[in-house]
Amino acid sequence: MNLEFIIIGILCFFTIATLYSSVGHAGASGYLAVMALLAFPSQEIKATSLILNILVASIASYRYLKEGYFDKKVFLYFAIFSIPLAFAGGYFKIDDKAFKILAGIFLIASSLMIASKTIQKAKQDYEVVPVAFWKAGIIGSIVGFISGLIGVGGGIFLSPILMLGKWASPKNVSGISALFILVNSVIALLGYISNIKQTPANIQYWVIAVILGGLLGSYLGTKKVKTTGIYILLAIVLVSAGIKMIFF
Repeated sequence: MNLEFIIIGILCFFTIATLYSSVGHAGASGYLAVMALLAFPSQEIKATSLILNILVASIASYRYLKEGYFDKKVFLYFAIFSIPLAFAGGYFKIDDKAFKILAGIFLIASSLMIASKTIQKAKQDYEVVPVAFWKAGIIGSIVGFISGLIGVGGGIFLSPILMLGKWASPKNVSGISALFILVNSVIALLGYISNIKQTPANIQYWVIAVILGGLLGSYLGTKKVKTTGIYILLAIVLVSAGIKMIFF
């Protein structure tokens, strides 16, 4: 990779980490989008996404939990089911073509989930209701496996689901999602490296970029920052990258 490519990559990863961490996410779908648009080798995408996800989710989790934006019971209901499936998904290897198609579908679906969350976020006066354990089990299992298989944390799906079900307040959703992403990403990476022992190229540059972006974004996210425009921008990027992965 030449210097120009590395600089562009650093700027893109920094921007994605900043935007996503400002709304309680680690940015995996955004990292997938960047790597799709910059034509990263397929074999590097999953591990790179998970490593960067872990770094940003760690920062976001610390920020949100420190501010008290968290619900332990809701988190545990979903996490205990997602953890074993995230490992299985991380361990499972699929061929490059299938991975690109699945990742592309995931990115487009993620853009729809972001749109849903934007609508739900506009209705912040809802009353929180308890989540049924069996519902959390089904959702957590599905999200966990997809997280491991594609190389994401699952927060992009969990957040709008929590808000749609009114199972947590909007601010608590951010804290729950951040820790959920962290746990799933760590477990999925363990599953991946237990099967495929390969280090992504130039990962050190992307690591620095997302750490700086995560620090900035998570700081802004715990303050009163308007996020509607951020969600719209992210949705556009995800759709574009999803289409590229599927058809090009």
